[in-house]
Amino acid sequence: MSTLFSLRNVSRHYTRGGQTTRALDDITLDIDEGTQLGVVGESGSGKTTLIRLLTGLDAPTGGEVRFRGDPVNRRAGLGADVQVVFQDPRSSLDPRMTVRRTVTEPLRSHRPRQPSTNRHARFDEVMRQVGLDASMGERYPHEFSGGQRQRIAIARALAPHPTVLIGDEPVSALDVSVRAQILNVFTDLVRDRDLSLLMVSHDLGVIRHVCERVVVLRKGRIVEDGATAEVFENPQHPYTAELVAAMPRLPV
Repeated sequence: MSTLFSLRNVSRHYTRGGQTTRALDDITLDIDEGTQLGVVGESGSGKTTLIRLLTGLDAPTGGEVRFRGDPVNRRAGLGADVQVVFQDPRSSLDPRMTVRRTVTEPLRSHRPRQPSTNRHARFDEVMRQVGLDASMGERYPHEFSGGQRQRIAIARALAPHPTVLIGDEPVSALDVSVRAQILNVFTDLVRDRDLSLLMVSHDLGVIRHVCERVVVLRKGRIVEDGATAEVFENPQHPYTAELVAAMPRLPV
């Protein structure tokens, strides 16, 4: 199994007003191809900073982040390989664009010479994959429920054939009744498609639902890393034990 992401002694520090915040501090982590990795931690633990480093939106203060052996902040085309599904689809979807335009926009960016017939075919395909009808393509985001909007956001992320799908708290803005349904979409995609998944959440229950491995972040450091089942059954760090004890149960 090959390594997709490799982080070695990665730190990201921010200095404002003479004060330094250690968002990430000496992180070493490998993310293998085909894995379903969960990253969990409270607000301020470094989860968002980690996503920004993995996607090349930010650069580390120290250490190095590589994707397939190449430094992330120098690697052209990373955006097509790594796609993110964000927390709130009301913010991530442009209300002025139809669903078809929204979902196929990444294809225009990453494959500008692709014929429109190919884009339309890809639209139909990814809509089926997320459980929506392609006939919805001329409607607008406000015409859909929160769960449907997040399915549209997932379809948009799938459109350019990514290698890695990152879920950035993708169900925290949804009603409890639909959270498990959306997580099942991620699970089905990973099972049926050649995708690696990185699920970022403050909720261990979400991680347990979809991930085989979990990394626990606290104050910018990894305090636990292991198979999800083992971490749940026998957490080694007191902070992880607190998270497990406080874990809500998702409806199935």
